[in-house]
Amino acid sequence: MLRKSTFLVLLLLGSIQIFAQKKDDILGKWVNPSGEGQIEIYKKGDKYFGKLVWIKEPNNPNGKPKTDEKNPNEGLRNKPVLGLEILKNFEFNDGKWDDGTIYDPKSGKTYSCKLTLKDQNLLNIRGYIGVSLIGRTEVWKRVK
Repeated sequence: MLRKSTFLVLLLLGSIQIFAQKKDDILGKWVNPSGEGQIEIYKKGDKYFGKLVWIKEPNNPNGKPKTDEKNPNEGLRNKPVLGLEILKNFEFNDGKWDDGTIYDPKSGKTYSCKLTLKDQNLLNIRGYIGVSLIGRTEVWKRVK
């Protein structure tokens, strides 16, 4: 027969293992709703980031790579969009990834952002200014 304290320790250890597995469930490649881009989410230290690893039209009509021409930092406007880190500094808290930002290369704007998994293959991306109530949500699908 298990003692109450032994049971609690086993329960806690099991919870930690489930928690540790869940926080990395976000890792992998995701496609945005328009199908124009794929974003790979990866981990650096304890934080999560995402970069554009595929875009439907990587080049301008002149054959040169599309660049981050709307970036507010003039020095970064010649940087190629392909490979651009658009998700930055997310931390896993209570079943969601928050305290990060998302950058929109089409507008050159950066928004506060939180990420939540609907299931293993659907990711809610909530970009907002100020409070989460004022913002927009997109659903990205996992690339298989």
